[in-house]
Amino acid sequence: MTSESQKKQRNFFRRKRIRATDFEFDQSQSIKDDIARKYNFEGDLLDIFVNNTGMLVYKWHHYIPIYDRYFSKYRGTEVRFLEIGVSKGGSLRMWRKYLGKDAIIYGIDIDPDCARYNGIHGEVRIGSQTDPDFLASVIKEMGGVDVVLDDGSHKMEHIRTTLEKVLPKVTDEGIYMIEDLHTSYWPNYGGGHASKKNFFNLVRLLIDDIHHWYHNKGIRLPKVSSHCRSVHIYDSIVVFEKGEMIRPTNSQII
Repeated sequence: MTSESQKKQRNFFRRKRIRATDFEFDQSQSIKDDIARKYNFEGDLLDIFVNNTGMLVYKWHHYIPIYDRYFSKYRGTEVRFLEIGVSKGGSLRMWRKYLGKDAIIYGIDIDPDCARYNGIHGEVRIGSQTDPDFLASVIKEMGGVDVVLDDGSHKMEHIRTTLEKVLPKVTDEGIYMIEDLHTSYWPNYGGGHASKKNFFNLVRLLIDDIHHWYHNKGIRLPKVSSHCRSVHIYDSIVVFEKGEMIRPTNSQII
């Protein structure tokens, strides 16, 4: 390949917009086998996902074992579970089957059409994920919140605003999970690889805040870090574990 051809090829890939559809699974193959083989995972949530009918549920395959890792402890309890983004209702149905009849499940969405799913597998409330009064009213109606799953607009400014408003309201030891964060690299969602608004830049600052005991730069994200005990990063998912940052100590024992 000539240098001119190589240059044209590089320019082609630079111009190419990456989309979720670029990663679509071949539906002639077994979804269950794909998840079980690639991620060494089998369990009830996998069966619930692959056997879904009637209501669309759209999930990346590697999310399923991550969900189970963090949400399995809430099964069969009266967990207060808030999902941001209702779409076609299939996700609420999946959570009801997985978490059980005693779970308090709410979904919020800005699309008024999602109201049709209210009361089927959970309660649905219509409003913006960036409206602090709306968010507070939903959480109050729930009686508090233990788990939040942000599957909303996926836009950088919305993700951060919601995190700052809702994380402080999550119960201690609770979970705040944000998914589809590949959008952090997509300009049409307010992100970009070199963009300052890329959500993972916020995560980097949060990591510094968690370790603020060991440097002199101070805490830069107090709205988040003062309520975050730990942060876990996966492909397109970030998990925040709610809890107070406790000043570390060490001991020498002979």
